[in-house]
Amino acid sequence: MRAGSVDIQRELNRLEEMILDSPRIPLSRRTLIDEEQLLDQLDLVRLNLPTAFRDAEDLLQHKDDILLQTEQYAQELVEAAERRAAQILDELGIIRQAEMEARQIRQRVQQECEAMQEQTMDEIDRMRRQAQQDLDEMRRMAIAECEDIQEGADVYADRVLGDMEQQLSEMVRIIRNGRQQLHPETPAPRPQTPSNPAPNRPATPSNKKNS
Repeated sequence: MRAGSVDIQRELNRLEEMILDSPRIPLSRRTLIDEEQLLDQLDLVRLNLPTAFRDAEDLLQHKDDILLQTEQYAQELVEAAERRAAQILDELGIIRQAEMEARQIRQRVQQECEAMQEQTMDEIDRMRRQAQQDLDEMRRMAIAECEDIQEGADVYADRVLGDMEQQLSEMVRIIRNGRQQLHPETPAPRPQTPSNPAPNRPATPSNKKNS
């Protein structure tokens, strides 16, 4: 789709690349985007929408010219009819016939003008509806592309977090193994009498001396 000399699809692709190439906030679903650059790109797309809008405006402007030409044509027909009626009046003196022909011509011209005006307005309405449909379709496509981009970003973030989780789990396992190597288990203590409230506690130096 082109508007003037600008390829709308290409500009939308640039907008998508701008979003994809923007830096992402770690551990989040958000993206840092240059607001001014994004707004400039949107303005470029907005200012170069399909030419249907301008065509409708041109048709509205030409409508006055068409109506003026129609009125001039009608005036010429009326003047021609009046001249014909005057000629008939001068030659034959048939006043009623001249008036009848003039009325018929005026009625026919009026009907033609109304039909042309109605056809022009119908065409303008059709072009407006088509332009609105094109705009709605572009908006729907842009939203769908943004959703696809967001979904892809979510998948990527989930994969990155999963890799980080595996790496952290591996690091925790290595740390635990290292601590176990630094602090090996001590031999089990000697059995104590039942009166001792803590049979598993190692004997203090004073206890060893008293024994």
